[in-house]
Amino acid sequence: HCLSVRAVCQREIDCDRGNGYSWKITLLRNYWKSKVKQEWLSGKYSNIPSQNSLPGKSMYPMDVDTWGEILEAELER
Repeated sequence: HCLSVRAVCQREIDCDRGNGYSWKITLLRNYWKSKVKQEWLSGKYSNIPSQNSLPGKSMYPMDVDTWGEILEAELER
């Protein structure tokens, strides 16, 4: 699980590890973020007709850099 989360949230994982968080805490802090971020990056939520069409777990608190990655991926589609 740690490696799959790090594949999507490398910056966040490296920051947490640099701040002294254990792998367990780092995983707990970033697991759901990685799931949501991966779905956004894969294009799962591209061409959604309205916000009401988004599934309940489509949003998660993410920083500006993460949203920048997602928007760049959308522009490349």
